Amino acid sequence: MRRAGRTSPSARSLALVRVAMPALFLAGVAGFLVLGILGLALARHAGGRPVVYGASAALSAILCLVAAYDLIAAVGPSHELVLPLGLPWIGAHFRIDALSAAFLVVVNLGAGAASLFGLGDGRHEEAPERVLPFYPLFLAGMNLVVLAADAFTFLFAWELMSLASWALVLAHHRAAGNVRAGYVYLMMAGFGTLMLVLAFGLLAGHAGTYEFGMMRVSAPGALVAGAVLGLALLGAGSKAGLVPLHVWLPLAHPAAPSHVSALMSGVMTKVAVYGFVRIVFDLLGPPDWWWSMVVLALGGITAVLGVLYALMQHDLKRLLAYHTVENIGIIFAGLGLALAFKANAMPAAAALALTGALFHVLNHMLFKSLLFFGSGAVLSATGERDMERLGGLIGAMPLTAFAFLAGSLAISALPPLNGFVSEWLIFQAILLSPALPQWGLKLMVPAIGAMLALSAALAAACFVKAFGVTFLGRGRSGAAGRAREADRFSLAAMLALVGLCVLCGILPGFVIDALAPVAQPLVGGHMPAQAGIQWLSIVPVEESRSSYNGLLVFLFIAVAAWLSAVAVHRWASRAVRRGPAWDCGFPDASPATEYTAGSFAQPIRRVFGTLVFRARESVDMPAPGDMRPARFEVQLRDLIWELVYVPISDAVGAIATRLNFVQFLTIQRYLALVFVSLVGLLVALAVAP
Repeated sequence: MRRAGRTSPSARSLALVRVAMPALFLAGVAGFLVLGILGLALARHAGGRPVVYGASAALSAILCLVAAYDLIAAVGPSHELVLPLGLPWIGAHFRIDALSAAFLVVVNLGAGAASLFGLGDGRHEEAPERVLPFYPLFLAGMNLVVLAADAFTFLFAWELMSLASWALVLAHHRAAGNVRAGYVYLMMAGFGTLMLVLAFGLLAGHAGTYEFGMMRVSAPGALVAGAVLGLALLGAGSKAGLVPLHVWLPLAHPAAPSHVSALMSGVMTKVAVYGFVRIVFDLLGPPDWWWSMVVLALGGITAVLGVLYALMQHDLKRLLAYHTVENIGIIFAGLGLALAFKANAMPAAAALALTGALFHVLNHMLFKSLLFFGSGAVLSATGERDMERLGGLIGAMPLTAFAFLAGSLAISALPPLNGFVSEWLIFQAILLSPALPQWGLKLMVPAIGAMLALSAALAAACFVKAFGVTFLGRGRSGAAGRAREADRFSLAAMLALVGLCVLCGILPGFVIDALAPVAQPLVGGHMPAQAGIQWLSIVPVEESRSSYNGLLVFLFIAVAAWLSAVAVHRWASRAVRRGPAWDCGFPDASPATEYTAGSFAQPIRRVFGTLVFRARESVDMPAPGDMRPARFEVQLRDLIWELVYVPISDAVGAIATRLNFVQFLTIQRYLALVFVSLVGLLVALAVAP
């Protein structure tokens, strides 16, 4: 028997590991920085790509395993490491708790998969010197954001992440539109950083408590807290892609190399979600109930508009970028629900909503990275992103087609894959909303639920279009006819993510239990333990209300498909006849007669397009005998860009023109301007309460 008051050797070793965790991850970040230097030195060398991507994959895998171990087997309080860097009177604080450990798993799992894909697909890179030095810096920045435990370190890492990804967006700067994409992304990134600077400034208060630990114990007043919420939504939401701050995503994601697009869409946007959760759920103190209405409204609108924009796209990577907007809306809807329940002291319901949102963070990283890898393989094989110039690729690229189909099913929230489970958990939380006391929430939450259901249905329709037009039918161009299967590294990355999508879908209880330590300190409760439930079912609230068993659903689908195949082969005619393909009685029809992406989206465009896009269709049908071809044109307008950003751009341009004289002042006038500005700031500081 152990003596009372003494810890076992295993407990002591776990505690020592917890103390060493921040140092281990900082060593990993230092490794990424070294790889950035090696990437600069070896960019034009044949061995540069395998060194940078191979080492990045190995380092990311190690950090992912360490973070998963810390999340699952954590013992005792988290340890904070302080280095003599950053602000001199504060230093640089680094800390790993359950929330940061969960997001470190997401970051490094996505980074490992992207690095593995880059090992193969990176050989097609035309400008490796513009990618290899910045890729490890991007990974280092994302890890540092999650590790940071003070405002200065957080913002420094945030800027490192933003600037490294901006450089990767401009890797193909000579391609049409990529410079504009980089400019818009840089402007939105700077705007988001400014909002976060203001948010942390309000949280720090007059005392200047920039450490997160001090911010937790000094909760601001109601007015300041509301302002911080708004600033956090603007700062983190601009990086995550909340509407109307999403405009950079459909520009930047297609411009970047495919594995970088997967990182930006599947991982970087989740780092932005982490920033929002850290500020609002951890540092800001107890929420007011009306906060949830703001977050819920933005989440629902973002989900619906994101999928509607995606349906109108012909560019495969641009379509996937808009679906990132949709899924960010789903995540923020879950976070808004968690705020509503937390504000009303309903910890079990809050834990359900928060767990669903965090589970969707992981799921979206998995299936969106998979889909971007699939689009990257198609791009490398054909040189085309326009779905109207693809088609018939399932014959030449069967494994890529299978992986893309699995990702399409997952993002469409179809069981038994992982996307269904997290959205189902969020809907289960929505069903608990009648217990909320505020009538505003009683009315809003069901409306948001209807919007999420609409977005899920439209997402399924969108990926029927994306997969069907890209991989089925006949090739619509010579490039599609010359396509070949992707390399073994790219296929390994895609098939590994397919396996994880299946595992998280049929065994979700283990993921839910792993997220319990995250939910407990943030909302004061966690979901019931799921691993011990019979048949590996999950029961979010109680068995009499709802339950789900992904394993049984998977087995049912597999057995039903097998029996159907056996029945067809057993009782169908054994005679085999081969004939030419035909279309409405005409053999060997032209690919131009196939169903296209535009024709698929036409019914949905006519339902929603007038309101959302101000869609306008024009038909030029020549008279009988006129040999001119008929023409059909569709004009879509981006109302958010036209109504929000164009006026801002025009106003900035007008103000800059009027202030142009400032650059021609004399030295005396410059000194006078500086003096007046300093006096004004001192007066403002003196009269401030």
